[in-house]
Order: sequence, then structure tokens, then C-alpha cells
Amino acid sequence: MADAAAIATHGLTKRYRADVAALDGLELEVRRGEVFGFLGPNGAGKSTTIRLLLDLIRPTAGTASLLGLDTRRDGVQARRRVGYLPGDLRLADRLTGREQLDSLARLRGTTRPELRDTLVERFGVTLDRPIRELSKGNRQKLGVVQAFMDRPELLILDEPTSGLDPLLQEEFRLLLRETAADGRTVFLSSHSLDEVQHAADRLALIRDGRLLRVDTVAALRAHAVRHVTVTFAEAADSAAFAGIEGVRVESADDRVVRLALPAGAMDAVVKAAARHRIVDLVSAPAQLEEIFLDLYRASSDGR
Repeated sequence: MADAAAIATHGLTKRYRADVAALDGLELEVRRGEVFGFLGPNGAGKSTTIRLLLDLIRPTAGTASLLGLDTRRDGVQARRRVGYLPGDLRLADRLTGREQLDSLARLRGTTRPELRDTLVERFGVTLDRPIRELSKGNRQKLGVVQAFMDRPELLILDEPTSGLDPLLQEEFRLLLRETAADGRTVFLSSHSLDEVQHAADRLALIRDGRLLRVDTVAALRAHAVRHVTVTFAEAADSAAFAGIEGVRVESADDRVVRLALPAGAMDAVVKAAARHRIVDLVSAPAQLEEIFLDLYRASSDGR
């Protein structure tokens, strides 16, 4: 069991109607000790996947396991080792934050008051007001604490930074890295490209219930289009760049030429630019959002 993947699915499928697959044959393996991003737009199948993993709904076909435990046969045992933050977080409005955390600790039968107190202080959680009086951000902070406060082996987090201010989002990313460094695993489901690209070791892209690709952020960027802006001392002919294989001239304005190019074309671009006097050259990798949209377009074209 110790060598088993943190999460493994085989042919995992959920159909609500014969012609509608919320999830279609998902094959996924999440390694222990990594932050794994599960990325897709609303309606892509992310929340369905999480509900299947936690045995909140049953699959139409396929299997899933958490920490080597079958999610259906050993579901109770598996969930004891998991911290979960749902996307539609619901708390007991009549309780205070402190009472809510105490209640959850009693239900789980595990208490780590020192860890809970550290998280409360770290995220500035309001404990002694009724939850019904709290803002969305303060409710979300309670959700973060309840997910992490038992030091679970596996964290399953659905849109975890929703409502958190930018400083707390950065603190949350640090918490994720600390969790992975501790040998524990984070499964981070989000539609936020920025959140995932700054936190994940690897990520999966999902659309319409189907897995598009699993890779590292670095590998995705390495094969993606780069953007190069060259500023010349005097006007230059952009046609010299358009003739380089794979290079696209995005704009040419007097002395400034903006290009889009694959990584392998950089040497040819630099040599072409060097025929003129260069004032400045800036190269920027594609953001994950561009890569994501390119993959989406490719999957749509292949249908």
C-alpha cells in the first residue's frame, strides 16, 4: 500500500444519461508527494471526478483508488486519510468558526490542536463569530483550516482559493509546497490557470469529461510558442522573419517587430535580427492559458 499511487483511476466513467458522459474513461495516476493540478473550465468534469473519488456518487463504469484503497470497497478507510475542501463549501451557519472546527474534529476522531491553531493564526481565521456573519473569504479560510488541520496524507481541494485575497492566495501556495515537501499529496482542482501553474508539479487538462493531456508545467511551456519583441535602431523589414519556418509576425510597427515562434526557431530568429542594429530584445514564454487554449482548439478540431 505504501508504494501505491495517491490517486489512480482506470476507465472511470459517469453517465447521467445514455448520451451524456460527465466523465468518460478517465485514466489518471497521481504520485505521492506531488501537487497535482486538475484543470478545466466549469462543466469539464472536475467536480464529478472528485465526487467519484470520495464515493459521494457511484461510477457508471471503471474503478478508482485512494492511497491504494478502493474507493467503493474501502471508502470509509480511505476517506479517513483524506482532507477535503469542496467547491460548494457548506458550513453550519448557527455555529461559530471555533464550534465548527471542534465539531469536525470530534466527528473525525482525530485532534491536532497545535496544528489547527497554527493554521488559524497563519490565515487570520475568525473563530468566535457565527459563521452566518462571515464573508465568503472568511468562510473559505475556515474551509482551508478544516481540510489541513488533521495533517492528512492526501488533500483533495476543489477551487480552494475562491474568495481569498491575493496575499492569502500566496500563503496558500506556500502551504501546498510545504505539504508536498512533507511527503503528502495535493490534488488541486481549479479553473484558475494562474493558481495551478504556480502551484502544481504536474497537471491534467480535462474538457467535456475527457482527459486531454497530463504533463509538467515546464514541459508544456517548453513545447509552446514563445513571444519575442525586437526593437531596432532603425526600421527593419519584418519579411525576413516571416520566411523562417514556424515563425509568425504578430505585428511590425516601424522599429518594433513582435513575433510568435516555437522554441526551435530561436536561433534563426536571433541570426536574422542580428543583421540590423538591435536596441532591445525581449523573449517571453507562453502563459499556461495560451497553451491550454491551443490544446482545446486542437481537441475540438480532432472531433
